[in-house]
Amino acid sequence: MALVRAASLLGYPELVTEFGADPEALLRQAGIPPSAVADPESFIGFHNTVVAVETAASATGATDFGRQLARRQGLDILGPVGAAARTAPTVRAALSAIVDHMAIYSPAMAISLHPDIGRGRAQVEYRILLDNLPDHRQTVELALGVSLNTWRLLAGPGFSPLTVHLPHRAMGPRSDYTRYFGARLREDEPCAAFTIRRSELDRPITADSTVHRTLMAYLQSITPPPTEGVVPQVRSMASQLMGTGTLDIAVIARQLAMHPRTLQRRLAAAGTTFDQLVDEVRRESTRRYLRDTDMPMGQLAGVLGYSEQSVLTRSCRRWFGASPVALRRSLRA
Repeated sequence: MALVRAASLLGYPELVTEFGADPEALLRQAGIPPSAVADPESFIGFHNTVVAVETAASATGATDFGRQLARRQGLDILGPVGAAARTAPTVRAALSAIVDHMAIYSPAMAISLHPDIGRGRAQVEYRILLDNLPDHRQTVELALGVSLNTWRLLAGPGFSPLTVHLPHRAMGPRSDYTRYFGARLREDEPCAAFTIRRSELDRPITADSTVHRTLMAYLQSITPPPTEGVVPQVRSMASQLMGTGTLDIAVIARQLAMHPRTLQRRLAAAGTTFDQLVDEVRRESTRRYLRDTDMPMGQLAGVLGYSEQSVLTRSCRRWFGASPVALRRSLRA
């Protein structure tokens, strides 16, 4: 079972109570002992946490529950990882500490930095690494909200991203998102992300170099080693390139600085193939888009990299034994 620090639900009981619901009942329903939430240093199941956040949004009728909960959280929920980021010399170094040691907070989450995507911009991408999760749009928005708080702590209270990317359709007025994030909103994106000015990465922080070095050494000693090798990198890139027409093993191998045959051998050693990984990414993306968005089938086929809608229909029947329309209906039932 993938775990996450119980600090991920900091402020949850108070917010649920403010909405007039019973937080202890919702936590028990999600399989989380209420006493665990009172101890931010403890760990709880990541899947259970998703259920707690999503059911609270449903029970309270708050379409912005994740974003509201994020207002009560910040860098401190990351524990020692947050402390290392706070004592780093620059925003880039702080982000590097978080990216490299996110598994200490939860191995189910990952952050990637793309420092140069052109026109003086960078992108920070946030991913949940587990498959077959229930509806988790509120959890994604919680993560983005906490990340925004972290950026404003590190880069200054006036920080705003250029663009916020949602992997689903907005769950309320777009103007609410614009006010919350201070940025343009893009919906139905391949992943949750912020696009920022690249210059923000070099912004200095009031650092404590001695404490930072000590913390980084500690984090290095307790961060679990990666166990999946190249597989998650290929999955991430496949998701990004899926609808661009450039999803090819040669392109991804070049990004990983290796020969395509070398990439094939490493994937085989991990018990999979490039085609199998691409098929899995398409399957999970199809399920998520049908559940979380109202994207027309023709557009969805293009997002998945299919030349025709009929290919989407055949793939959907192969994966799920149902047409895309029937699957969307059952996922939302």
